[in-house]
Amino acid sequence: MIDLRSDTVTTPDESMRATAADADVGDDVYEEDPTVAELERRAAEITDFEAALFVPSGTMGNQIAVRVHTQRGQEVLVEQESHVYKWELGGLAQHAQVQTRPLDGGDRGIPSPDAIRAGHVAEDLHRPGTGLLTLENTHNSRGGIAIAPGRIDAAADAAHELEVPVHLDGARLFNAATAHDVPAERLTREVDSVMFCLSKGLGAPVGSMLAGSESFIAEARRVRKLFGGGMRQAGIIAAPGLEALANRHRLEVDHEHADLLAGGLATVEGLAVQEPETNIVLAETSGLGLGTAAFCDALEDHGVLASEFGESTVRFCTHLDIDREDIEQAVDAVETVAATVGKQ
Repeated sequence: MIDLRSDTVTTPDESMRATAADADVGDDVYEEDPTVAELERRAAEITDFEAALFVPSGTMGNQIAVRVHTQRGQEVLVEQESHVYKWELGGLAQHAQVQTRPLDGGDRGIPSPDAIRAGHVAEDLHRPGTGLLTLENTHNSRGGIAIAPGRIDAAADAAHELEVPVHLDGARLFNAATAHDVPAERLTREVDSVMFCLSKGLGAPVGSMLAGSESFIAEARRVRKLFGGGMRQAGIIAAPGLEALANRHRLEVDHEHADLLAGGLATVEGLAVQEPETNIVLAETSGLGLGTAAFCDALEDHGVLASEFGESTVRFCTHLDIDREDIEQAVDAVETVAATVGKQ
């Protein structure tokens, strides 16, 4: 089965498995796991922050960040299609007890400085005020678009002028860096914290990193414990994370495969394909007369898995377990499904 549902389906290679087996470990709640410490040091270095924290998931990383940055009842400015707002089970209300003020990020998925200023609420006797701006790069719901450094800078600068901190959901941060041919630290230069995943395109079996100032990470460590994320001999899963960091240099291959896939799908009559910027390809199926559920079911019958991404949008995601032959076979499968529909 060719699995293009997500880059979260990658499996650890033999090197990662061997590294996990041989990892030096200790009790990380006591900050005694040397492998975790090294992973955190490398994550901070790569993003140019003072410190970093290993967390079980990207969602936990985002939720910890919001909790640390805000006070109960404050408003958080979020892009209306962002992951932290749409896909984290209302965690901002449940964990940080904050309110959200969604902003329209337009086609690029990032609020303009004017939108941020307009959405900002000053604290007074009646209103709790704006406590945080969250940004996302790459933007999942917008099809993995890679937001340019200048746009991140402009949004962050507008927030900082209002004395509002900024958290970047960089689950696929290195895909964005690859797309713009810049180091990851260029995308995090003006934000106050960042989360990135090890378990997506980088291929680790589990884990994400949260980075920020030393004081921010010290408090984040306490909140991680509160959320049940304190881990013991976590070096066993941190070691593959160190291996995964090396994979950030091969993400260009996934992007090339996404381009190849999009080009093939674009030739299928009835499909409308969004040109990919990273490793995510969105295709509209309405022209085939099929909803996404029926399309994905038919595709699975031909050995390919894709994700429903709305009533008429299907998502394909390339990753390190997918090669050029898989892409070609996937295009053939889509052509077969489309031809079968045309004969009905």
